[in-house]
Amino acid sequence: MSSKQRGSQPGFTDLGFAKVDLDRQQRCGNAEVIFGEGKTAQQIISISQVLHDAGQPILVTRSNLEVYEEFKTRFPKAVWHEQSSIITGQPLKLIKKKKIDIAICAAGTTDLRVAEEAALCAQFWGLNVQRHYDVGVAGLHRLLNSMDAIKTARVVIAVAGMEGALPSVMGGLLSQPIIAVPTSVGYGVGQGGQAALHGMLTSCASGLTVVNIDNGFGAAYAAFRIIKGS
Repeated sequence: MSSKQRGSQPGFTDLGFAKVDLDRQQRCGNAEVIFGEGKTAQQIISISQVLHDAGQPILVTRSNLEVYEEFKTRFPKAVWHEQSSIITGQPLKLIKKKKIDIAICAAGTTDLRVAEEAALCAQFWGLNVQRHYDVGVAGLHRLLNSMDAIKTARVVIAVAGMEGALPSVMGGLLSQPIIAVPTSVGYGVGQGGQAALHGMLTSCASGLTVVNIDNGFGAAYAAFRIIKGS
C-alpha cells in the first residue's frame, strides 16, 4: 500500500494512530525518529514503512528485542543495537572523517546505555564519534588521561548519574560546547536522576547545556544542530 493510499497530506502521512512527518528532514536536517517506548511492534513497522516508502532512514529509539524480532521480518537489513536499545533500518555506515565531531564521555559503566544512545544516534546522522567511558570523578586521573583526545572534538557530551559532577569538571577544562546528560543512576536521594539533573543545572561551570534525564537522543540531536550550524 502506498503512502498516498494510507492518507497522505501535505508534509505528512496520516495512519490514524500517527501522523508521520515527512517534511522534518527538509526542515530540521534529520528525518523523523521513532520513539519506540509505548508503541506496538506493528505501529513501529507501519511508521517505518511510510519513512521507507519516502526514501527516508529508519531510526527507532527505546525499543526492545521482541519488537526487533518482528521488525526484521519486514526489514531484513535492520540491526538491533542491544546496549542502546536502538533499531536501525540498516547497518550504520562507516564514518570516514579525520576530525572528531563528538567526544562522548560516560562517568561510569552503568551510564553506558544512555551514552550509547547518544553515540548511535550521532553515528546514524553521519557524525564521527569518539567514546571515552568510565571517566567519572571518583577516579579523576582516568578523565585526565583522555583529555588530549577529548580536546580534539568539536562538541562534548558528558553523561553522568549519582551527583552528576562530570560535566562541571569538564566545563572548567574545555572550551568546546558541552552537553550534559543526567542519568537515573544512583541510590536513594539520587531520586532517579533528579540529583544529577539539579547538579548540572546549578553547575558553576558556565555555559553547560543540560538535557533531560537519560536523554541520550536529545544530547545527540543538540550536538548535531551545533555542528551542522557551525
